[in-house]
Amino acid sequence: MHILIADDHAIVRHGAMLFINEWLPGAKVWEADNFNKVVKTLEELTFDLLILDINIPGGNNIQMIDVARLKQPGIRILIFTAYDEQLYAIRYLQAGANGYLHKLASEDQIKNAIETVLADEQYMSREVKESLLRMIVSNGKKTTQSNPLNTLSNREIEVARFLVQGLTLMEISKALHLQISTVSTYKNRIFEKLEINNLVELVEKVRLYDKSII
Repeated sequence: MHILIADDHAIVRHGAMLFINEWLPGAKVWEADNFNKVVKTLEELTFDLLILDINIPGGNNIQMIDVARLKQPGIRILIFTAYDEQLYAIRYLQAGANGYLHKLASEDQIKNAIETVLADEQYMSREVKESLLRMIVSNGKKTTQSNPLNTLSNREIEVARFLVQGLTLMEISKALHLQISTVSTYKNRIFEKLEINNLVELVEKVRLYDKSII
């Protein structure tokens, strides 16, 4: 079994590698600290599982799923991140990830997630399952009303995250490979949907509903 762990924090990579090697002694584990290395490694070797952080240099967006799958269509992808699962999990699962796991998960939850994904099944926490059920039952209305950030598209969420981090429109355009005018349009849509007028209000809104961004 070949597993690739992608995270920009060495302590997370090494901890995950140690955990997997002790639990699955027959597994061969590789590591990458940025998404460019992920792509290069996927071009060189075939993997059964990619354990991927959302916030990783060179990637940091939902399109990483498609890029990884273009290199290896059959690879299983488990998102392992500190980002709020209530806001991001369903988005990444809909984009094609096989599982979404928060970094505060217990060892048993990590084992369960990896086993589930390797069995070609989709993994999500009980809380995410409950949110998904509420969304289905209410046709999305309840989730949207309880958290205004859920009204944003995947791209708008990415732009909002960069804005809160203090990046300029030009820096965001380079990070997402978009025209500045396009980023500006996304910014205007974000402000309109969240009913805010400036970046200070955006930061306050995000702090209320997604502390993992701050």
